[in-house]
Amino acid sequence: MVYLDNNATTPLDPAVIEKMAWFMGGHFGNPSSLYPIGREVKNLINEARAHVAAAVGAAKASIYFTGSGTESDNQAILGVIDALPDKREFVTTTIEHPAVSQTAAYLEGKGYKVTYVPVDATGTIDLDALRSAVTPQTALVSVMHANNEIGTIQPIEDVVRIAREQGALVHTDAVQSFGKIPFRADDLGVDLLTVSAHKIYGPKGAGALYVRKGTPLRPFIHGGHQERGLRAGTENTIGIIGFGEAARILPLHFEADSARLRRLAGRLKDGLEAGVPKIHFNGHPVNRIPTTLSYAFLGLESEAILLSLAAQGIYVSTGSACSEESEDVSPVLRAIGLRPEFARSTVRMSLGRFNTDDDVTEILRVLPEVVDKLRKISPWDPEEF
Repeated sequence: MVYLDNNATTPLDPAVIEKMAWFMGGHFGNPSSLYPIGREVKNLINEARAHVAAAVGAAKASIYFTGSGTESDNQAILGVIDALPDKREFVTTTIEHPAVSQTAAYLEGKGYKVTYVPVDATGTIDLDALRSAVTPQTALVSVMHANNEIGTIQPIEDVVRIAREQGALVHTDAVQSFGKIPFRADDLGVDLLTVSAHKIYGPKGAGALYVRKGTPLRPFIHGGHQERGLRAGTENTIGIIGFGEAARILPLHFEADSARLRRLAGRLKDGLEAGVPKIHFNGHPVNRIPTTLSYAFLGLESEAILLSLAAQGIYVSTGSACSEESEDVSPVLRAIGLRPEFARSTVRMSLGRFNTDDDVTEILRVLPEVVDKLRKISPWDPEEF
């Protein structure tokens, strides 16, 4: 198997599996219980919290566990909006993950003014348009740190500076940048920041939200007092322990992973552009997550490429895993000005810790053959593009 869809999810690291198995074997107490087996689990949760905090560059007290990156995004946006009832405006971009864009649509339905700031052809936010969009009535600006489909990295520090001019708070979805590029939440200057375990070789079903001290925020899940009153419900203890371990070992792998994956991704990019005619690269040429490669294979349908590769044990994506079943053109690709026929021919390849040179060799062997075969039976002529 050649797995090149690490932006969708990553395999569990063996150290994470070992830690979770150890925990499941003898720690079943409810962390809200006062007796020793409950307090022991609570202490392990807080140990995991410290590891996640260190990995995002923040104080332990600023980290709140959730059930996913999507939940963290919703908590950040709806929590701030609910805490600032006199401010009825929300600003975001045209290329956000559905966890943000669909929440924005929900707010529009509730009568809030939502402004979608455009991006350029590389997927980079238009800062002048952002400055025009933010007003004293803006409660929150939400701009993702790195795009999940094309990998473009946003100038979050500039976003924060512009938002602060009007007194607006800032949230960034850092799910795709976490563990791939170095950053510190405190240094970015944001008020809220989202991360997720299953993008850093941890388990699914565990996310976290960084909340800067003093940020007005109300819970949107109500019930118990868990997570210091912000997120009710008995914690996903197994997932949190796995998340903590994935975060703990992240710096142990970071430098070696970064250098090796940059080399592998560079080799894959060079090989594709030399070996496959009529392809178009999507995203910023430099200011992007290097392990994310998005290409339009002109004259083809992306699903045909995906299924042909899967039949040979190579797994890639057509875009966001959270919108893959939709027949609509990707909003991200539409926002960067890609023609619909280009967007429908786009395939995303994303590398991770367990990819090897052999994986790159295999896809560079198979993909040109797949594209050539499909183009011979395609109703479209790539020469038209």
